[in-house]
Amino acid sequence: MSLSLATQFEANLPGLNKPIRIMTRHDAEVFTCRWAIRDKDPEIKALLREMQRANSSATVASAILGLKRALASRGLLARVHGLA
Repeated sequence: MSLSLATQFEANLPGLNKPIRIMTRHDAEVFTCRWAIRDKDPEIKALLREMQRANSSATVASAILGLKRALASRGLLARVHGLA
């Protein structure tokens, strides 16, 4: 599932110099999985489970929004379009 152009964003992982462009649901899941492995943060692991269980466009949108909020709260959101 591709994200609309307005909801695509760039995110950083600590220690990486180049932001990662999140353009699809799969991109968001892979990024969150790598982040969960890297940081071992229970909140990020819960977010990953939410993304993996999302089975409708509404739950996917909610999980993506949760990812954006988690990134923003940690100063890892490089650029965002349409953060609600």
